[in-house]
Amino acid sequence: MQAWRLLSRSFLPPDQQKSLLAYTPMFHSKMFGEKSNYRDAHFQPLKSGAASPPDAYHVSQVEDGDRHLDGNPMFDRPLMVQFCSNDPDDFLRAAKHVAPFCDAVDLNLGCPQGIAKRGKYGAFLQEDQGLIARMISKLHKELEVPVTAKMRVLETKEKTLEYAKTILDAGASIITVHGRRREQKGHNTGLADWQMIRYLRESLPKDTVIFANGNILQHEDIAACLEATGADGVMSAEGNLYDPTIFAPPPPIGQEGHEYWRGRNGKGGYRVDAVMRRYMDIIHKHALGQQPPVRKPLWMPGDPEEPPKQEQTPSEEGEEEDGPPKKKQKRLSKAEQKKAKSSNPNLTAMQAHLFHMLRPLVSEHHNVRDALARSRTGDIDAFENVLVLVEQAVKQGIQAYESSPPTDAPEPLSSTENLDPYESSLATVARCKRPYWVCQPYVRPLPKEAIEKGSMTVSKKEKKRMEEEETKAVGLEVGGRVEGKDQSTGETLGKENLQASEKREEKGEGVVEEPREGVVCG
Repeated sequence: MQAWRLLSRSFLPPDQQKSLLAYTPMFHSKMFGEKSNYRDAHFQPLKSGAASPPDAYHVSQVEDGDRHLDGNPMFDRPLMVQFCSNDPDDFLRAAKHVAPFCDAVDLNLGCPQGIAKRGKYGAFLQEDQGLIARMISKLHKELEVPVTAKMRVLETKEKTLEYAKTILDAGASIITVHGRRREQKGHNTGLADWQMIRYLRESLPKDTVIFANGNILQHEDIAACLEATGADGVMSAEGNLYDPTIFAPPPPIGQEGHEYWRGRNGKGGYRVDAVMRRYMDIIHKHALGQQPPVRKPLWMPGDPEEPPKQEQTPSEEGEEEDGPPKKKQKRLSKAEQKKAKSSNPNLTAMQAHLFHMLRPLVSEHHNVRDALARSRTGDIDAFENVLVLVEQAVKQGIQAYESSPPTDAPEPLSSTENLDPYESSLATVARCKRPYWVCQPYVRPLPKEAIEKGSMTVSKKEKKRMEEEETKAVGLEVGGRVEGKDQSTGETLGKENLQASEKREEKGEGVVEEPREGVVCG
């Protein structure tokens, strides 16, 4: 949503904010093109509403004061509007509504969710590459702004290359490549394959613009991804939801200010109370059209303790000690809240955005979790109350940290340093983990770890595939016999005799070489 895009850009220096290319959420092209209420609920470029579709002349007559939030040249560009679609005409009809207010239209071919499978869009179009080509080609020929596409990698690098060529040959100006396959989602997400993206970079024409996506958890990962893939840019989706500051470099040591926290080990990040303050102020100013409340500076270690607040009597409410009554913030009526719930995308997204960003904090401070869960769309007072609770929780956490005795002993060498990141997430957790009061990524367990913990089950088909891969990995034929030698006789034994030999071995009658763990006898 526009408020979140504005928040993400706000952590960059003003002269660099337009270097951050933002995407809208994914819109359904058929609904967007046919239903005005769907468009109004998801994309609001003008305060008074636009023609359907908007024509170049009327858009050229729009004054700056009539522009609203989405695609506003003052603060929401460059912008790509993202659609899912499975029909060239639907795709073009939807794209014409947004073309005057964005820099490109993007076809999402990466969505792996079940709803995309049922609707035949996203990553579930990759078996119908002819349809993909027709959709991209139609926009390339008939739309006034460029068309781009986001894809996932396929089973082999050769198939992935042919897929990318199909998209580019149809007219896509940019391809964003997510280095995961379609089945990699949820607990089965695993790691993105940067080498697959590097293969595309080396195999496609040099002037092809490629964005890399996947494994972007921290700011440092951006440079690492560019180096590993050779891509022209890096996209962060989930990483940005958990940490909207991910594109901003950390401030130099000694220049942290109130918003950035750095621990004794040098690791740190932006405080969640500071980021939530910025977010709330953006909501006040841009979504509600009012001035944000005047806020005290964020608490810092060393600040004097404030005396406990005394309860006010009804006659004292709204009065300041030395001044006029406080100006109350705008609170939406029930009717306005109902309208906001369906028509203001920045308000409808608030709760979900905050649960992502506050995930580590709410896991320890359940009062914050419960207050956020009770907050309803449009009830700005409820979200302001959550902010107060967040600030208190951050203060408690930092105070506890400051009061703990520092140690002069060097940190022990991490036992995770030599772990394969494709086999264990422990090294990634150790690298990314921060105190709960700091914005940080959510590190998912790898599929094997999720299976071991029981949080993910494997279908029979997938289990068979994994067993076959492990069988091949140790040099055995899939479906072949497992053989071993009886150590006492030297005789080669089949499966049944090998089992009998193992029983004898348990009784001390001989020793047998056991198959490697995880290899299924066939």
